[in-house]
Amino acid sequence: MKSVFFLLALLVAALFVASLLIGPAGIGFGDSLAALFRGEGGPVVLVMREIRLPRAILGLLAGAALGLSGAAMQGYLRNPLAEPGLIGVSASAALGAVIALQTGAAAAVALALPLSALAGAGIAVALILLLAGPRGGALALILAGIAISALAAALMSLVLNLSPNPFAGMEIVYWMMGSLADRSMTHVALAAPFILGGGLVLLSLGRGLDALTLGEDAAQSLGVNLPRLRLGVILGTAATVGAATAVAGAVGFIGLVVPHLLRRLVGARPSALLPASALGGAAMLLAADIGTRLIAPDADLKLGVLTALVGAPFFLQLIWSMRRVEA
Repeated sequence: MKSVFFLLALLVAALFVASLLIGPAGIGFGDSLAALFRGEGGPVVLVMREIRLPRAILGLLAGAALGLSGAAMQGYLRNPLAEPGLIGVSASAALGAVIALQTGAAAAVALALPLSALAGAGIAVALILLLAGPRGGALALILAGIAISALAAALMSLVLNLSPNPFAGMEIVYWMMGSLADRSMTHVALAAPFILGGGLVLLSLGRGLDALTLGEDAAQSLGVNLPRLRLGVILGTAATVGAATAVAGAVGFIGLVVPHLLRRLVGARPSALLPASALGGAAMLLAADIGTRLIAPDADLKLGVLTALVGAPFFLQLIWSMRRVEA
């Protein structure tokens, strides 16, 4: 298992470096390093430090957030089809961003869009805790998340339908496809505390999720506080996914696909799968972001489109394999 973690960390490091070096500017390896570390090269310094470095850091953070939260949701719900968006946080964050774009606040204030998305995620958490109750079970959590997601999707459709400005509607659609382009270190500073804090909360739940695999009664007999575990999953997922959505837009399937791919390598024990999924999610998002620059550099291929093209066939294959097992 240690070798798997080492290889994942090595893969993430390699993709992070590749994200720094690959781009339309065509800067050489030596010039890139000189600009990044020594500040030599004039305009090249701006490209490396203000464009590529924030993009690579956000790819690392957002990918880790999605992979980690996906593994946590699957562990808590004991359902291999669970994913971070199930509790409605990502849809609510997207709704907050859509409102900021539609009202013009995003154009007037630099951080209005990510802050609105974070506010939407916070409202989703409050609604989940209100609807599911302090001691509600997994079913109540799922139903509350579905209701919140449906309401957020309906409100986003309403905003698009009533938008008097077609350019604003187009901007909303493009944002919802997901992207790491045109992000700055300000976005990194905004998202990093939420992602790191929420990630630490989720990683601390590993032993409780391990016990929960035996069933709720067995977990309680082993001393696991189920309401506290549930609250930790909700808050940790909301912080990580909300912040990732705020800075990267709606990027799907990473939280679903990555835990499945790694479960065969590290086992089904959540305490091992959580950190592995964080590394795997970071690697997948960094690779997808590099792919958007290489596949169609002139067409502005969106990040969420690429992850969906990869993730959707995997999702269908997963359903098909489960059907054969049940048969």
